[in-house]
Amino acid sequence: MQDFNDAIDRVIGGLEKKNKIISPEEKKIVAYHEAGHAIAGWFLEHCDPLVKVSIVPRGVAALGYAQYLPKEQFLYNTEQLIDEMCMALGGRAAEQIVFGKISTGALSDLERITKMAYSIVTMYGMNAKIGNLSFYDSKQPDHSFTKPYSEATAETIDAEVRGLVQMAYDRTIQLLTDKRQELEVVAQELLAKEIIFQSDLERLVGKRPFEALTTYQAHTAGTDRSKTQSELASETHTTAPTGAQQNQEDTPTAAEPNGSESSATGEGTTFSS
Repeated sequence: MQDFNDAIDRVIGGLEKKNKIISPEEKKIVAYHEAGHAIAGWFLEHCDPLVKVSIVPRGVAALGYAQYLPKEQFLYNTEQLIDEMCMALGGRAAEQIVFGKISTGALSDLERITKMAYSIVTMYGMNAKIGNLSFYDSKQPDHSFTKPYSEATAETIDAEVRGLVQMAYDRTIQLLTDKRQELEVVAQELLAKEIIFQSDLERLVGKRPFEALTTYQAHTAGTDRSKTQSELASETHTTAPTGAQQNQEDTPTAAEPNGSESSATGEGTTFSS
């Protein structure tokens, strides 16, 4: 089993850098950074379940990484994307709360967050000011991004993206401030063990407050992905209109809109953890 886990770590994070010696101060920053990701994701409903957190230096993952189990999902709503942004900002927010300053360790997180924010505003039509517009052209080579808008619209886009990221960061700061004790416990456990698993997190901070079906349970229940407690409750209280009839042949699906096999809606999977 240990060999199996080691193989997974090598694929995800790269080879372990046994010759990379980091100072105790840097190790502490990495521990709180990764603990911030873990706690943020643990207490955000739409984030993927945590599998493992490591602060062992590796090739691709640099000084540490958090591993999650993504759901089989092709469509994302605004709340889900924002929760993912907050989780990605958890590391930087933890550094700000604990040390009162930030490090360069959030580079990959910020790159991912920036792409997500611009996609929300410019591609998926999820911004109130920009409206139901998308500047994404799937027919361009390499799915390039075009700019068929004015300079005023460009300034609005930049302002909306900055506002969205700032909102997510403020929300993450508030969450980790409220869960400061849990953040401390997880960070200290990481400093002591270097690697912790989902079972360790449950032991340290309690079970995740959002019950979800396992992959097997979702399959036997006839759903295509696991669902959170609020999603299940919403379905329970939703009833079909009187006289409504189901007709699968006339209902377009996410993979086949209007009967077509090709669709750009699958691009949402870009943001899965």
